[in-house]
Amino acid sequence: MKKKLFLVMILSCVMLVMAACGSDKSASGDSEVTLKWYMIGTPQKDNAKVMKEVNKYTQEKLGIGVDMTQIDWGDYGSRMQTMINSGENFDIAYTAAGEFVTYSQKGAFMDISKYLDNEGKKMKAELNSQLWEGVTMDNKVYGVPSNKEIGEQQVYVFNKNLVDKYKMDISKVNSFADLEPFLKTIKENEPNITPIGGNKDFKPVTPFDYLIDSAVPLPFAVDEYNDTGKVVNFYEQPETVKILKDLHGFYEDGYVSKDIATSTDPWSYEKENWFVRIEKYQPYAESIWDKQTNGQYKVVTQPIMKTPIVKNSSVTGAIQAVSVTSKHPKEAVEFLNLLNTDPYLRNLVDKGIEGTHYTELADGSIEDLPARVENYSMPTYALGNHFILKRYSDEPKDKWEKFKEFNEESKASPGLGFYFDSKNVRTEIAAITNVCNEFGPALLTGTVDPDDYMPKFKKKLNDAGMKTVMAEMQKQYDAFKKEK
Repeated sequence: MKKKLFLVMILSCVMLVMAACGSDKSASGDSEVTLKWYMIGTPQKDNAKVMKEVNKYTQEKLGIGVDMTQIDWGDYGSRMQTMINSGENFDIAYTAAGEFVTYSQKGAFMDISKYLDNEGKKMKAELNSQLWEGVTMDNKVYGVPSNKEIGEQQVYVFNKNLVDKYKMDISKVNSFADLEPFLKTIKENEPNITPIGGNKDFKPVTPFDYLIDSAVPLPFAVDEYNDTGKVVNFYEQPETVKILKDLHGFYEDGYVSKDIATSTDPWSYEKENWFVRIEKYQPYAESIWDKQTNGQYKVVTQPIMKTPIVKNSSVTGAIQAVSVTSKHPKEAVEFLNLLNTDPYLRNLVDKGIEGTHYTELADGSIEDLPARVENYSMPTYALGNHFILKRYSDEPKDKWEKFKEFNEESKASPGLGFYFDSKNVRTEIAAITNVCNEFGPALLTGTVDPDDYMPKFKKKLNDAGMKTVMAEMQKQYDAFKKEK
């Protein structure tokens, strides 16, 4: 009897230990590794439903679970800063542009180089090599970029109704000054139309790659077409001055709104109150803008610069980074590798569950169901490789082929992969940023005469430490070019 009682006690202990082990497993109950993933975007009602299916698949393929938490657009930046500053343990997070650079330089994101030849081998080969160059600093890879269009090409977008009405040949627009006769026609004949649509964020296009990401460009730039090896103040370059003078002339003639330097009007496509605007292009962008007009009118485009340029800003628009606090970096890279190379997983995370959130048609294209629109609308751009996404039924069949052609035509800026380390001149950078925020919007919107305004601007920049920063940046840029 005692022996039986002893055996029962032993078995009970074993079962308790097993239960304790099971309590550490993921929600799916199949793995002790569950990746904590932070994503930008409005939290979706069906997130848990979709992630349940995601976990079934990642358990089967990798033996790991995934827990995605979405943080709303306006809160994401501050929440991420808090998590990083507090040293919170997480595995993967969405990041982009200036924040990606800052956090990488501060050591918040992990160098995943050592995993790319094994756990990340397939995505390393599949994603465009220039994308990888854009997320590399000091030979360390700090994230997985979204594989989409890599070049930045800005275009003039015209209201096609007005172009056709006045029989305009917009192919003749090869410079900012070439817009003038078209703007004059609109001003004289269309009292309810503002010739150039734009607000305080308006920036004319210049042939320079800005080296410090900021809402108002800081002066430091390199020629994006010619590898001169020199960092310059783009505001004072002859090409920029000419454009700013032309823009001021447009302002004086009433071709832009008088409050453009302070306006927050988004100039929605739903309002047919503008003739031309400046936008960043991607293949078939016209069809996207046409939809936004709700059928009122169509648009037509004319490239400002003929060749798309690959810049840091164009390849760091959406990145998934592995946190330096992650306890499972190998598994994190394995998951990102699968997300970027496996069509089923990529579409599941992005579009939701087939039959619930979307339906697939006979030709392989898809259409959204009400549940996707209402309960699972995800930020496609932020999630990963676009070229393995299913095509919507109203999209061109050659959509992704055109994207690939666009990427092949794109040319790398000499500044691609250069990230300035400002730790030695932080005080000066802060002061210069303040000066640019004071002077930049008025200059870049044409509100002021550059002949009068530029000398004051340059003096304040010099007082803020412009020469010191320029010398430090040129030193780092020289080292970057030599190493490259």
